[in-house]
Amino acid sequence: MHEQPNSDALVDHVKHSVGGLGGHAFRRLTHLSMSIIPIIYYTNGKNIASSLQVSIDQLVSIVCISIIILEVIRLKFGIVVIGQREYESMQISALAWGAFSTTLVFLIAPEGPEGGLKSGLYGIPIIFGLTFVDPLMGEIKRQKKDMKVAIIAGLICSYMIWFGCSYFIQTPILLSIFLAPLTVLGEIPQLKYIDDNATMVLFPLAAMVILLPLV
Repeated sequence: MHEQPNSDALVDHVKHSVGGLGGHAFRRLTHLSMSIIPIIYYTNGKNIASSLQVSIDQLVSIVCISIIILEVIRLKFGIVVIGQREYESMQISALAWGAFSTTLVFLIAPEGPEGGLKSGLYGIPIIFGLTFVDPLMGEIKRQKKDMKVAIIAGLICSYMIWFGCSYFIQTPILLSIFLAPLTVLGEIPQLKYIDDNATMVLFPLAAMVILLPLV
């Protein structure tokens, strides 16, 4: 998750989390559980949208707008819940950034022709990078206080995700080679207003849009 603005990237944020260590663990589990979202989307998203009498893109847009509205309300009243950090009462939360970025992936990333999980040959590795690489790097930074080790571990995890998707759902291997490091790159900047939950998605998503016509 995003580190507090203007602070050391290696600081232990457990003491700043609502709920302490338990809240921090809940935050990490929430992050990991988000990996189920693209699986549901690419296997049953159209059925869910049809049952609601909207198109799949309309459903995603409604969810995206709802996320923005709920976050505006949360910020208006300074609400933080278990697992969030105290400073998130005054800025857009990591959860909102991650959810918003995920909806952008669904709206922008093209789907494969085969349907099912293989239709997520671009979206799944981008979102999995957020759900798995971010907590891994975050915990290494928190416990080991070593950015280099966090980057190496993040790269290994990211390449495993992308190459795994190349093998199982036919993500183009050239995209996997070039986009995997961008997931890790998105974790490194300590930006004041944009959480790394956004940059870890938006960096590879933007590069995918640029590179896709060439592969």
